[in-house]
Amino acid sequence: MIPRAVRVLGVSACFCAVLLLLSSCATLSGMGVGRVRRYDVVSECLPKNFDGFKIAFISDTHYPSLFTKKRLGKLLRKLRSEEPDLFLLGGDYVTSARHYTELFDSLSSVETAHGIYAVPGNHDFKWSEACTEAMDASGVVALKDSAVYLSNNGEKIALVGVGNPFAADSATVSLAADIFENYFTILLVHTPDYAQDIDTEADLVLAGHTHGGQVNLFGLYAPVTNSRYGMRFISGMNFTDSAVPVVTTNGVGTSRRRVRFCAPSEIVMITLRTGE
Repeated sequence: MIPRAVRVLGVSACFCAVLLLLSSCATLSGMGVGRVRRYDVVSECLPKNFDGFKIAFISDTHYPSLFTKKRLGKLLRKLRSEEPDLFLLGGDYVTSARHYTELFDSLSSVETAHGIYAVPGNHDFKWSEACTEAMDASGVVALKDSAVYLSNNGEKIALVGVGNPFAADSATVSLAADIFENYFTILLVHTPDYAQDIDTEADLVLAGHTHGGQVNLFGLYAPVTNSRYGMRFISGMNFTDSAVPVVTTNGVGTSRRRVRFCAPSEIVMITLRTGE
């Protein structure tokens, strides 16, 4: 079995606290979102040819909401300027099924060397056929309890997508057992709770669903977390009991009410590092 050792590079705790206080109340900017949140994820089991590999991740667009058509255009320009190697989507895409085609056609304009992959969210289940058809037509690859291998100069990493993380008997658990053991693996799932619930052995989990609370009192309390673990996985980089890093994004759009307070919408940019 490949040993698991992943860490996140950061600055001092004091400086982080100041940055968090300032950035957490950011307003929507000219990027179409409140901020770009960046992480360097370092793992000794990452293949050397993936050192510096850049992943763009967004979730919960709920298009259109507070995330309007104008902001969609700005978001796309910002994503393209980041020049990611891989673009991942975390679910809950639209407020009505008729918007799927427009959204996925727009997102597919972000060109990457390794493609665009997506998992469904709880709001997508009732429109599952329309969602899948729009993804297929735009070239976005739906991962529903399935895996793909990304190759770079002869070396591979794995990407596993969860179809329904709210199902007690998710098919991803048995699917991924051998993959986790033999490859650096990214698990893409709509809710961060899944990573803790199944005690995953993935090297990195990317999730959404929480919206950062949408209304969040400086990271200390949110009236609504959309997580059975309260504030534990509500936003940012956190760790399961097995020390697996889980990045939960605040998402892009809004649901229920078109408001955000100290939970700015965001693009997540992750750079993978070997640590050598």
